[in-house]
Amino acid sequence: MRLLYLPLILLITACGHPGSTGKQVFRYNVPEGIASLDPAFAKNQAVIWAVRQVYNTLVEPDEQLNIRPSLATRWDVSEDHKTYTFHLRPDVYFHDSEIFPEGKGRRMTAGDVVYSLRRIIHPATASPGAWIFNGKVDPEKGFLALNDSTFQLTLLQPFHPVLGILSMQYCSIVPREAIEKYGKDFRKHPCGTGPFLFSLWEEGQALVLHRNPHYFEKDSAGHSLPYLDAVKISFLDSKATEFLLFRQGQLDFMNDIDASFKDEILTKKGQLKKDWEGKLILDKSPYLNIEYFGFLMDSSKPTVKHSSSAMKKVRLAINYSIDRSRMITYLRNGIGFPATAGFVPMGLPSFDTSLVKGYRYDPAKARQLLAEAGFPEGKGLNPIKLLSIPVYEDYANYVANQLQQVGIPVQVEVMQKALLLEQTAKSEALFFRGSWMADYADAENYLAVFYSKNPAPPNYTRYNNPAFDRLYEQSLRENDDSLRYLLYQQMDRLVLADAPVVPLFYDQVIHLVQPNVEGFTSNALNLLELRKVKIRHPED
Repeated sequence: MRLLYLPLILLITACGHPGSTGKQVFRYNVPEGIASLDPAFAKNQAVIWAVRQVYNTLVEPDEQLNIRPSLATRWDVSEDHKTYTFHLRPDVYFHDSEIFPEGKGRRMTAGDVVYSLRRIIHPATASPGAWIFNGKVDPEKGFLALNDSTFQLTLLQPFHPVLGILSMQYCSIVPREAIEKYGKDFRKHPCGTGPFLFSLWEEGQALVLHRNPHYFEKDSAGHSLPYLDAVKISFLDSKATEFLLFRQGQLDFMNDIDASFKDEILTKKGQLKKDWEGKLILDKSPYLNIEYFGFLMDSSKPTVKHSSSAMKKVRLAINYSIDRSRMITYLRNGIGFPATAGFVPMGLPSFDTSLVKGYRYDPAKARQLLAEAGFPEGKGLNPIKLLSIPVYEDYANYVANQLQQVGIPVQVEVMQKALLLEQTAKSEALFFRGSWMADYADAENYLAVFYSKNPAPPNYTRYNNPAFDRLYEQSLRENDDSLRYLLYQQMDRLVLADAPVVPLFYDQVIHLVQPNVEGFTSNALNLLELRKVKIRHPED
């Protein structure tokens, strides 16, 4: 089979090069590979990006992360804020496929929405996204097709971020016929309503998607989307090889910059070096991901009781001991922002540095807090073990060195990510590296990390503050955005006061894009948006 497909892959690779067929093909590489094209398994970025090209959701985030219509044209919300009625577009069709009579894609209906959302939470699907409706929707009564063009979602109690959940790729709409025909093999026989349709997938080699000629969206001038003829995804596992191909013009885009060539491209302030100006476009924007260190707060555990990190003043001293700006400059070449405004990261509409003031670098204050805790200059303070993973060892050592300077002894222990996740889930890690990437664009997704009724994950620190819990529950019922944002900010300030975490930095999306790529945009969820992308050829 590989020999059969190879000419096709070579042909599609050639497309888009000067002097070739003139077809517009967007090419990018996924070093980690793609495990599935079934949206029920859209757990990581690689799968989300590919699935997003093939499928649509009822609603979606725009560039500013506001929720806008997609398959739904509009929606109504009941007075009790528990029932959402979605009015669907009448002109959406599934891709042409052998699963349909005569191979012609049929119209998508509200019945498909009900089927798709129920499928996510059905045990037989075993979707990693099954949690999204937990405690929010009755699986039998919560999803209802009022008619072919009207879908109704009924919540068990108000939950404002539900629109964000419905925009997640897990909630892509799929046809029942495909699941019934392919079963678990649906992962490699995708059929959706999206801008691109499945062409071929040689696992470990390449995935090719072609333009959907019947796609329902048009641009502001009335032209059909997408503009591209195809998308080709390769799976080279070497970032060095990927960068070489990008430099040669064989890839149109790269996500993130590997540490091995970061210094070659970027200044310490995160700007493009002069040698690279005009040769590529550096695309940067806030990314809804926070990197942090967490403390286990469960005082019922003897290890916590006897740890110096159980003392709030010690945790606060740790937070004031770290020069986050210097860390961003020297360890990240200026990529990212110091986390000095709470746990909720930059990029969300509720983020406000004037209302949520985090920890500044203040070693004198750190020493004062240590003295107040009974450890002047760190005397009598037992070493604190910091658990990290190999890729973040530099950050752990940097922080350990900074803490040492104010008298806080830290021992860094590096372990594999799977083992650290296991230890944090079992509440066995006292001081650990953590990160939280948004599932949807609402600060609730970050504040849920500290809600005491949540298990680990997401509440890895086992933080428990009744005042925080009351505010969290109040925020779920609040539908006025500005009032809800004030509640979010109040919760963030409570977390800062108790210091169950050490926020390090808010992440940043970094893309390298070829100069002849037009219409490429970024957003804080780092979703790959290709509907309005064009490849400009020299002869154009």
